[in-house]
Amino acid sequence: MISGMQLIFLIVAAVTLVAALLVVSARSLVHSALWLVLTLFGVGVMYVLLNTGFFAVAQVLIYIGAIAILFIFAVMLTRKVMQDTGPQQNSNWWYAAIIAAGMLVSLVIILMSWSGFNTALPDLTNEGQLLADLGQALVGAYLLPFELASVLLVAAMIGAIYISYTKK
Repeated sequence: MISGMQLIFLIVAAVTLVAALLVVSARSLVHSALWLVLTLFGVGVMYVLLNTGFFAVAQVLIYIGAIAILFIFAVMLTRKVMQDTGPQQNSNWWYAAIIAAGMLVSLVIILMSWSGFNTALPDLTNEGQLLADLGQALVGAYLLPFELASVLLVAAMIGAIYISYTKK
């Protein structure tokens, strides 16, 4: 018997997978970016289902709120530059489809033998301490990569504005 949480998980997983497929198969870059937003939102819902609120909020704020929106702006700003008239699909796409199907079958076989599906989630009674440790790590040991990511996002935005700027 499927519980309510399992049903929600299955629905969210299906929507996320369909949106991920549409990210790579949409003909328009703007549509791909919007499907990416839905995919990332589905991952955020997965974090909520796992009772990890901090990661869900970080997923929505960082990935949807910053990276995906930056990508949409960059695509919209450089649309005139990127008028591609060539073929949009590789003629050997079916090789990739066969490899992907084989990897999916292999992954399902491996995961079916894994005992992790039958175990319950551990009780996270000290979640506040885990978040404090994560905060200390972000402003301590991982401060440089965190700041480099923000500089990279700003540089990408400046580059998109520069590319889209037309001289009169």
